[in-house]
Amino acid sequence: MIIVMGVSGSGKTTIAKLLAGALSIPFYDADDFHPESNIRKLSSGQPLTDQDRQPWLETLGEEIKTWEASGGAVLACSALKEKYRRTLSSIPDEQLSIIQLSGSFDLINRRLTERKDHFLDPSILKSQFDDLEESSKAIQVSIDQKPEEIIQEILSKMSSKTAFGIIGMGVMGQNLAINMANNKVKLSVFNRHVAGKEEGVAQDFVAKHPNLNILGFDNLSAFVDSMAAPRNILLMVQAGTAVDAIIDELTPLLGPDDLIIDGGNSNYLDTNRRDQALAMHDINFIGSGISGGEEGARKGPSIMPGGSRTAYNRIAPFLENIAAKDANGKACCTYVGPEGSGHFIKMVHNGIEYAEMQLLAEVYELMRNGLGMQPEAIAKTLEHWKTKGLDSYLLEITINILRKEENRELLLDKILDAASQKGTGGWSTEAAIRLGAPLNTIADAVMARNISAQKETRIAANELYGQIKQPIAEDRDSFISALMEGYSAARIVNHAVGFDMMKEASNQYNWDLDFSEISRIWTNGCIIRSELMNAMVNFFKDTDRLLFHPAVVKSLNEQQASLAKIVGQAVASGYPIPVFSSAMNFFLGYVNGLSSANMLQAQRDYFGAHTYKRIDQPLSESFHTEWT
Repeated sequence: MIIVMGVSGSGKTTIAKLLAGALSIPFYDADDFHPESNIRKLSSGQPLTDQDRQPWLETLGEEIKTWEASGGAVLACSALKEKYRRTLSSIPDEQLSIIQLSGSFDLINRRLTERKDHFLDPSILKSQFDDLEESSKAIQVSIDQKPEEIIQEILSKMSSKTAFGIIGMGVMGQNLAINMANNKVKLSVFNRHVAGKEEGVAQDFVAKHPNLNILGFDNLSAFVDSMAAPRNILLMVQAGTAVDAIIDELTPLLGPDDLIIDGGNSNYLDTNRRDQALAMHDINFIGSGISGGEEGARKGPSIMPGGSRTAYNRIAPFLENIAAKDANGKACCTYVGPEGSGHFIKMVHNGIEYAEMQLLAEVYELMRNGLGMQPEAIAKTLEHWKTKGLDSYLLEITINILRKEENRELLLDKILDAASQKGTGGWSTEAAIRLGAPLNTIADAVMARNISAQKETRIAANELYGQIKQPIAEDRDSFISALMEGYSAARIVNHAVGFDMMKEASNQYNWDLDFSEISRIWTNGCIIRSELMNAMVNFFKDTDRLLFHPAVVKSLNEQQASLAKIVGQAVASGYPIPVFSSAMNFFLGYVNGLSSANMLQAQRDYFGAHTYKRIDQPLSESFHTEWT
């Protein structure tokens, strides 16, 4: 049972509600329990006397007994005087926590002045400060910080147990732990013990960071016991069987309302299955995409949680506090939707990322080999592109890569041209087939990596067919200008492809995805953050199809000729540009009101009697023809 106390304007209601949400217990406002006589007096502008307050306080004291017996609650109440708190303390001290929100008169008066819907005479606030008697039993918390930070401090001070746990001390797990601990979260971390391979990993991590409030474990039972109930446990382990294995170990150790958050790149179908299985044990489950890599995990990633909204509301203060912040200071973390929707949009995020990376690789190929440009000249050209609305994290790191030397030689030239992948791009392609959604640019980016991985075969084929690549016969400046416009157009198409598939999933799975909000949480912290993503936040407020927005229509009408020119000249000169070509073909197919698919339907009916629809008959009817 928790009482959040303080003068008017200290944020009692806000903090008490957030705290109740974090602990999954009810919230009550003491003002709602005033008798009618007090309400009439307050409505007439008359202050309450202690005699007026006594019946109200006694009623609250009885309610506190009931709430404690029912599992606890959080009560927002001024409770300024010690005698008020004695009346409220109707249960043993060990069952009651009092949180005092503390701030200076000037700070609180300024906050009250800034409130548009609330006015309090400064003299009344002054009288409250005069009446305030500090509580020796209360946990003192400064209000001169963000609400999320206040909640973290309260949770940390309330219990000797930790407020959050992380399993998996790989690069991402360690950096998320540092991020969370730096944000005042009392933390437990666990890493498995594998003799000769992984010994004392969590303990060593804690030892390296003695100033952080972290406990390290390699015993899973001790790890679980170290956390306050209801427990919040983030899994940062490899997707697949490892996630199932740790969930199987955790399940018998957890209690009702405990929460497991899978923060890895799990397949959304696996997340759906795990959510259903854990619900049978009354254990909450959240599948959350986390993007930003090592730096993002430590300084602020983009976080994409999906699952139970109630469970998300409980952990929102933790996740939003460690997330990156958008241009308006809002956390790049939001409730995505039910089931595996969080992992689904992370999968699409990674698919868009695959194609964005491939586009930049194709730009590099055309400039370096097609135009014969030196790396520094390419870097300077791309820096110019940043000033033309094309700035992005991936463009920035590409420029840096073009300037990285080892022993005075370009490091890039020493890297094997065989790209690896971890599966999310392929999952996107599988999901597109399952949903019946086109995924041209992303699927072709995945296939480009598959072809690149066949290094020996490519060398053998090159020897067999000879050198096909030729210098691009075009004025350099003219080609680079077209390449910039073509790159811009291809990026728009690529993003549209990804978001259109999310729209299809949202419709088929009833997820009700908010594409403007998804774009917003991808404006910072994640790998595909860019100026285009910033613009998409507003585009998706007007339409749910990116290519239908008037500003996008205008851009593509102006740029599609350059995209076509680049594709034609590059292919004619022998350069593989799978994503540029895919973007061009997708766009032409997308805007084609009358396609050649009628021939496909006739062919299917010819050899397989699959039937077809007619344009001169109702679409509800199907037809078959005896073709011979």
